[in-house]
Amino acid sequence: MPSPTAPLFRFGVVADPQYAALEPNLALDRYPAKSLAKLKEAIAEFNRHDLAFVVTLGDIIDGRWESFDAVLPVYQTLRHARHFLLGNHDFAVAPEHLTEVAARVGMPSAYYDFAHGGYRFIVLDGNEISLFASPEGDPRRAEAKLLMKALHEAGAPNSQRWNAAISDTQHAWLTAKLLKAKAAGEKVVIMNHYPIFPENSHNALDSDRMLALLAEHDHVVAYLSGHNHEGNFGFVDGTYFINFKGMVDTEDSNAYAIVSVYEDRLEIEGFGREENRVLALQGA
Repeated sequence: MPSPTAPLFRFGVVADPQYAALEPNLALDRYPAKSLAKLKEAIAEFNRHDLAFVVTLGDIIDGRWESFDAVLPVYQTLRHARHFLLGNHDFAVAPEHLTEVAARVGMPSAYYDFAHGGYRFIVLDGNEISLFASPEGDPRRAEAKLLMKALHEAGAPNSQRWNAAISDTQHAWLTAKLLKAKAAGEKVVIMNHYPIFPENSHNALDSDRMLALLAEHDHVVAYLSGHNHEGNFGFVDGTYFINFKGMVDTEDSNAYAIVSVYEDRLEIEGFGREENRVLALQGA
């Protein structure tokens, strides 16, 4: 049984609220207009707890630039620090707004990092190499097509238009951050909209490259993602891969979580459809 000692800190997690004033997608069981009420419910719960921060793992909206005008004020009611990262649906906006999304939600940059309680949190921009996040004619779109073609020819299930990858520049930045955290004695949690393990049709286009990098770093304790609304879970090379369920799914059930960080484990308290987990940390 988990020991009763107090956690080092706790934080909240939301994945894929995908708010928009749209009719439900019954085929996918998604109700974007209902996400405002679900998000308010989650924030009311978060506000009852002492949390270091709350992170939203991408897909804040389901397209339409004006959707931000409705959903961001809900986040203003959160009494904790908030961190965002972006997903593919956040870029389903008019072309002239594509380069403004990160600034619109108040992110310091499209990818960044921060420290808390002996941990380094690395927030990735998983949309960099994609068919949707950069303007037409941008060379990153051509790079995404090449990646997808290679994956398709290899029979990989994640060769999909809704997936994406990080650039070589961001990959080098991530590598440097991992090395710096190691030298500082920090444990690392990586957050990206796109999962990379286990194999799934929603995984990042560069999931194999990312997995190879993380396998070299035993201080990466967890990789948190959204995007696959069904959720997923895996463990390899000392790292837990936790894919949180999508808030937008189902007409009336919610999905969010609170993660408690202990010296020797992570405890995930799931609300609604999200699952509870107790995850022992290797070498703790």
